[in-house]
Amino acid sequence: MTTSGQPPERPGARSLDPHLQRYAARAAGMTASEVRALFAVASRPEVVSLAGGMPNLAALPLDFLSEQMASIIADEGMTALQYGSAHGVPKLREQICEVMALEGVTGHPDDLVVTVGSQMALDLVTRIFVDPGDIVLAEGPSYVGALGTFASYQAEVRHVVMDEHGLVPEALGAALAAADQAGRRVKFLYTIPNFNNPAGVTLAVARRAEVLEICDRHGVLVIEDNPYGLLGFDGQIYPALRSMDSDNVIYLGSFSKTFASGLRVGWALAPHGVREKLVLAAESAALCAPTLNQMVVSRYLATHDWKGQIKSFQTMYRERRDALLAGLEQHMPAGCTWTRPDGGFFVWLTVPEGVDTKAMQPRAVTARVAYVPGTGFYADGFGSRQMRLSFCYPPPERISEGVRRLAGVLSDELELLRTFGPAMSRVLSGPQTPAPDTA
Repeated sequence: MTTSGQPPERPGARSLDPHLQRYAARAAGMTASEVRALFAVASRPEVVSLAGGMPNLAALPLDFLSEQMASIIADEGMTALQYGSAHGVPKLREQICEVMALEGVTGHPDDLVVTVGSQMALDLVTRIFVDPGDIVLAEGPSYVGALGTFASYQAEVRHVVMDEHGLVPEALGAALAAADQAGRRVKFLYTIPNFNNPAGVTLAVARRAEVLEICDRHGVLVIEDNPYGLLGFDGQIYPALRSMDSDNVIYLGSFSKTFASGLRVGWALAPHGVREKLVLAAESAALCAPTLNQMVVSRYLATHDWKGQIKSFQTMYRERRDALLAGLEQHMPAGCTWTRPDGGFFVWLTVPEGVDTKAMQPRAVTARVAYVPGTGFYADGFGSRQMRLSFCYPPPERISEGVRRLAGVLSDELELLRTFGPAMSRVLSGPQTPAPDTA
């Protein structure tokens, strides 16, 4: 053995990564997500992608935005193209508070930190709160990007079950009690209460105060990730958890779903003391979020009917949701169940016993349809019978065709199971993820 505890390399052996033994322990948790592995395949025009959660930008006023961006550079270029504050552009922080007010949040601009998307905000929050071995509670299933962040900081993720009304308070209380009894420290609950990614369900309003009370009683912080909250299809806007508890909730928001994901503008609203730590962490990570991008969002909010734009998004995504649900009703074989979201981007499909959605994925890609296997949304290996279907990007007719193709693949899989049993299905499953050259 070497002094590092690693076995010595054989003479003449060549490692694919000669730096492998140099990485920090936390790098072991940095692995490619199920979503990332699909991008090269799903972007091919012949493939109907029900996989990635890319927003559809077709409804944006691109000519207007082009004029505004040119105006910003011409009139304020010396500011827009310069370094800025890690805190964020002051005017934009004020406008974000106006956006959050729609959900009942009464935050102060000084307690808000603008970040490079809400993903950066989640990373910063995890960095300042989580030590290796700490427990993080998350809904089961949960956002794959969050699970990757928690793994990179060596947290232990424990999932809390959901039903059609969102996070189950009794399950949350049981998980916290079990951790307390074992002497383990739970740092926070991570939750997407509105139109959950990937499950599509929404935390019932009646449960929200109960969830907050349980966390407060156990001394556990709540991280509320809410990128989809304004994209409800019936016009209803749910009260944010932050609106019910400003002392124990950190609210993460984003313009990626309600404006433009490529600008990468998000934010965190936190209690004052936490805000100070977030600013310092943001400085160490990126110095500051891009000033130009923030000014583009600010100008958009000041000069465009952004509320009307959100309504147009709601209409567009509702039509796509309806196409997906209608296709599932028409084509899916018996034994399948799925969620019926009233907002957001996603439907969570459960297939019959014996089918492994990750093993089936290469055959789906061969049939020119893509989805995300459910295992990517759990930290503990669950989700093999589930898949996430995204309806946000393809037009309705493409969604209908994608569901038809997917149903055909699933029917063939069930026929294999009936003929040969689960063992043969595993033998025939092939690689776990499709390689780009076989897509």
